[in-house]
Amino acid sequence: MNGIAVTSELAYVLLIFALFVVPKALQRYRLPSAVTSLVLGAIASIGLHLFTHEPIVDQFATLGIVSLFLFAGLEVDFGELRRESRVLVWHLSIQLGLLALMTAALIALLPLTGRAAALVALALLTPSTGFILDSLDGFGLNGRERFWVKSKAISTELVALGVMFVVLQGGDPQRLGISVLTLAGLVVLVPVAFQIFARSILPVAPKSEFAFLVIVALTCALVTRRLGVYYLVGAFLVGVAAQRFRRELPALASEKMLHAVEVFASFFVPFYFFKAGLHLEQRDLTWLSLGAGVTLLLVAVPLRVATVAVLRRTALREQWREALRVSTPLLPTLVFTLVIAEILREQFELPSWLFGALVCYTVLNTLIPGMVLHAPTTDPDVLNAAEEQDRPEGTEPEPAHDA
Repeated sequence: MNGIAVTSELAYVLLIFALFVVPKALQRYRLPSAVTSLVLGAIASIGLHLFTHEPIVDQFATLGIVSLFLFAGLEVDFGELRRESRVLVWHLSIQLGLLALMTAALIALLPLTGRAAALVALALLTPSTGFILDSLDGFGLNGRERFWVKSKAISTELVALGVMFVVLQGGDPQRLGISVLTLAGLVVLVPVAFQIFARSILPVAPKSEFAFLVIVALTCALVTRRLGVYYLVGAFLVGVAAQRFRRELPALASEKMLHAVEVFASFFVPFYFFKAGLHLEQRDLTWLSLGAGVTLLLVAVPLRVATVAVLRRTALREQWREALRVSTPLLPTLVFTLVIAEILREQFELPSWLFGALVCYTVLNTLIPGMVLHAPTTDPDVLNAAEEQDRPEGTEPEPAHDA
């Protein structure tokens, strides 16, 4: 027994080493850590048959996805979104049009139901906000470009989460009604929980804001998981509620809290991508799935880049180069695609070749920004000066993050 325990403990030590050292070493080749963790998971599952049924990996992965979407929710600033609402409304209208067009094309070309096709379209078109925000420092963007990437990613994900919620519940009107009521209950109860915490718990338990925020996010994530809309909706909702509650309890959405959540996520998120790799099977990785993934890339990526660039060229009179520097960082769909692909496999019996195609597509589109964009300097004084010079009027400085 002791020998088995030692072997298991050693395996986890090696796993942690692999997830936190190997991806960092490969970043010099502009390979995102998330992609490396995904590949390591696939190697462990398909090649070595390790960690395929490990509850610890599952629990750590859950903490990873919850903390990532909590972080994305905390970054939502409705004041910023309102200030540029005209351009953002145009952007979202175009995105919804693309979603409808892509859904119709998938129904016509593939043996998919309307709901499954809508989810595949979401997987192809929705930027992965948490991942993008965590990667911004590596793209060499100035303050104005960072603002627009952040605003467009957040607004698009807000709409995508709403569409996903309706699509997943749309097959059963009664279930949809129950889910809407449950979600509305969370919207009401989460701020109440924050108020009770601020008045009754925080005075006798100082510096417990972080633990409370994570616990509430995890609880709401589990509730939305039971509703069939996965963990991310509940976690994102708590982040948004905390941001809205910052006047009553500033510490919940302060710069220190954002940094704490980001550091927390940086430890657990690699386990999520590793687990996603563990779910890959040999039948998912075929020449057909690779070819289909490349085809999706060649169709969806130019379409997504062009729509954002043309809008910015038309609405803001930007040069093409400037417009492309905003549209390119929005390409990664990694987390959203992996989540939806898993839902499609569990609930809609997605064919293995299409599951593998979605994985290939999201891995490839996640590599593009790092290959095209790079930070010219890491000097904080230079970066801060650029942000001050280029930040849109009326906006506040962004919190500093260590990506």
